[in-house]
Amino acid sequence: MRIAYLGPAGTFTEDALGEALGDVEFEPLRTDTVFDAIQAVVEGRADRALAPYENSIEGSVRGTLDILAFDAPNVAIVGEHDYPVRQHLITREGVGLGDIEAVLSHQQGLAQTARFLRENLAGVELRSVSSTAAAVRMVSESPRPWAAVGSRAAAQLYGCQILREGIQDERNNVTRFVWLAPEGTAPAAGERWKTSLIFSELGEDRPGALVDALAEFSSRGINLSRIESRPQRSELGRYFFFLDADGSLEDVGVAAAIAALRTKAESVRILGSYPII
Repeated sequence: MRIAYLGPAGTFTEDALGEALGDVEFEPLRTDTVFDAIQAVVEGRADRALAPYENSIEGSVRGTLDILAFDAPNVAIVGEHDYPVRQHLITREGVGLGDIEAVLSHQQGLAQTARFLRENLAGVELRSVSSTAAAVRMVSESPRPWAAVGSRAAAQLYGCQILREGIQDERNNVTRFVWLAPEGTAPAAGERWKTSLIFSELGEDRPGALVDALAEFSSRGINLSRIESRPQRSELGRYFFFLDADGSLEDVGVAAAIAALRTKAESVRILGSYPII
């Protein structure tokens, strides 16, 4: 099986992939961006992609949501994996906290360590780059006293030191990754299930329209574990709504709620129905 994911070596996604698969053999396809990883599935160059979906500190990974909404119509979520993330402040050997001129990381890494950076490196430039591993590589190659926020694996890979360990703002820093596969791929077996979907446009703009749509789930006793809106990009004030509902598409209540939602929304797309960890 060929699996696409955000590279280079040493990213948290690679660590999560290794944890999720254990000893299962696979062919890795490292990509420069999450978009490229998902596109590899869209284009048939990969059987699966593992993409960050939600973080316990920063919330949804909006880039992944937007890719699923706009750029990957034939891709489905077939599973998920929760990965505890520990962020570290990484520098070249000999660089101290007071020497640092800039801190580099993926935007999520900077966001997850915002308090530490504010309190310990106030006024230092923060630079968003393509991945945490890329940030560590750039730090290792630069003659300037830069630092990166990244993983222990990346520090070891590029011969850097960990100046401060565990600098994430919250101890329970967990990123949920989703497994993406071509639409129609059967998910693994499981006892507890989740169904993810997107819907948009609830007819005439009126008070309570969204409440009425969500009531199709609550009236059937279906828990919604997540709801989020994202702009449709067509004009101001038009949104997609992302939902995670407890249960499988095979459940009578879930199927009935979605059928009722289709009578109220302009579009409804099932992103996937898959087992919960």
